[in-house]
Amino acid sequence: MQWKNSLTVLALGAVLGLSGCGSSDNDDAAPVVATPTVSLKLVHAAVDAPAVNATSGDAFNVSNVAFGKASSAVKVPATGLGLAVSAILPDNSTTPVLTPSLTFMAGQTYSAYAVGKVADGSLSALLVNAPDSAPTAGNALLQVVHAAAGAPTVDVHLTAPTAALSSSTVTATLPFKQFTGAVSVPAGDYRIRITPAGAPATVVFDSGTVAIPAGANLQVAAIDNRFAGSSPVSLLTVDPTGATGDIKDINSTSAVRVVHAVADAPAVDVLLNNNKAITALKFPDFTGYAQLTPGNYNVKVAANADNSVVVINADLNLAAGNFATVLATGSLAANSIKPWVLADTPRRVATSAQVRIAHASTVAGKVDIYVTASRDISNSTPAFKDVPFMAETGYVNLKPGSYVVTVTPTGSKTAAIGPVQLELAGNKIYTAVARDGIAGAAPGLILLDDFNP
Repeated sequence: MQWKNSLTVLALGAVLGLSGCGSSDNDDAAPVVATPTVSLKLVHAAVDAPAVNATSGDAFNVSNVAFGKASSAVKVPATGLGLAVSAILPDNSTTPVLTPSLTFMAGQTYSAYAVGKVADGSLSALLVNAPDSAPTAGNALLQVVHAAAGAPTVDVHLTAPTAALSSSTVTATLPFKQFTGAVSVPAGDYRIRITPAGAPATVVFDSGTVAIPAGANLQVAAIDNRFAGSSPVSLLTVDPTGATGDIKDINSTSAVRVVHAVADAPAVDVLLNNNKAITALKFPDFTGYAQLTPGNYNVKVAANADNSVVVINADLNLAAGNFATVLATGSLAANSIKPWVLADTPRRVATSAQVRIAHASTVAGKVDIYVTASRDISNSTPAFKDVPFMAETGYVNLKPGSYVVTVTPTGSKTAAIGPVQLELAGNKIYTAVARDGIAGAAPGLILLDDFNP
């Protein structure tokens, strides 16, 4: 099966219009011919772009399409149309980012991919087409798209699960922004591997065994990887309706970092399955991400001076591709130390500063969190109200700029933490953990991510 000669590069352009059709009860009127239509969906594959809207009057109108997702398929006039794609900004306003003019052919289906990056000005549109047909009995239709801005020209190998790779197993060679035709393959188990062009021994993505059922009709797009692991790409599947799925690299890891947030505890060691993984972590320090093999782990946090003194003994399931922050929280004196696991999302968005605040202070009680333009909060409303111990805000998108964070007891305007002046940039993530002070000192913050580049 060779797809090398089926690549197509389609022109992109500028303005959506709506063609209507009418009817008449007049027997003498000429018969009305329905306007031919094609199916169109938007696929968000621009790794540093926020969620987007796409409109073309009444002909095509989709909203809040996130990275790695697609809109539902819509029937649009086969004469073509111009699309206005807008990025959703942190204040929910929008700004135009793409205005492609799309040209169609009857009898085809279309996916308009947003690809490239906002930060370097390479954001663009890629129109992918395939015949509007269903798979034949016992078969599936597959189409491969190179939509990963961070990957060079690659060879794609679609093989039996145990097949060795060579130059003869290359199914398609694709530069960025090119794609194959839709190819019929028998239903069954396959393996998708990606290598740099001409280097079959260097596998940069390996799907492992993937079952492709009869009747499947899928675009399989390589996009910039947002999962933990060394592969530069993951695969996004898109069916004719716009439903999506992820295929991760079989070697995806689970990325975990640890934060010592117990003010009255000494330095600790962290043991994974009774093997020492972290040594002498002191309050309020933290580790970088460790790339762990996914699976079940017993986690012990023990005194560095005597590992028989265990303050946390917990079982964790670490999933492939996930990022997590594990905080040791509570108080040694109160015998209340416990783990707190936060799910991390490290994909950065060029138009936003993403801010997350976690409450790990045992002495602060429930708090209000203010994010303001100045240090004066007397007339301000909390951005987050009545936040309890061991709760977090989630990632909040803010416009880049200068902000002041103040944490107060719920209902009070008296600062318990801060005010802290923060300079926040776009394409950055900022995590702040509220923690106790040492020996009765005022609570403070542990600053993670791009606070510590």
